[in-house]
Amino acid sequence: MTNMDWKDQLRGCFEDIAILERCRKETAENFQQFCEFIAEPALEALEDELKTYEIRAKHSIRKGRSISFQVDFRKSKTDHFHYAIVLPKNSLELKLQAQVRGRRAPNGPLLESIEPFMPGTPPEKVMKVAREDLIAAVIARYRDFIIESMSRAD
Repeated sequence: MTNMDWKDQLRGCFEDIAILERCRKETAENFQQFCEFIAEPALEALEDELKTYEIRAKHSIRKGRSISFQVDFRKSKTDHFHYAIVLPKNSLELKLQAQVRGRRAPNGPLLESIEPFMPGTPPEKVMKVAREDLIAAVIARYRDFIIESMSRAD
């Protein structure tokens, strides 16, 4: 091995690290844009519609990490259902997760699961998800949670 070989290897190592850092930064920026232009407007629309059913809902953003949606029990201030879209730490692509938490009863414990975000949507298509499709996915998960809770009620 010559001196140039190990120097090339070292240079390649630092170039690879720079590429990974750039990918991580771009992924975080893309997630922020996804939240701003797709997820937040979708969740705001869903919040407004839930008011017609006398259900309080709100969303929040943890910059660069997640966007969350909380639905309270009907005519209550107690949280019932949470749906968070999460960018896993050190992600190199928009392979998002859905964190679902909820209570079967107002004084019950929070049950939690982590699932793939919109299964069948590859990371390269996340930025093209339609707001309506995101709303439909959240409603479907909310409906499934309620139905599952009702079937397990004592």
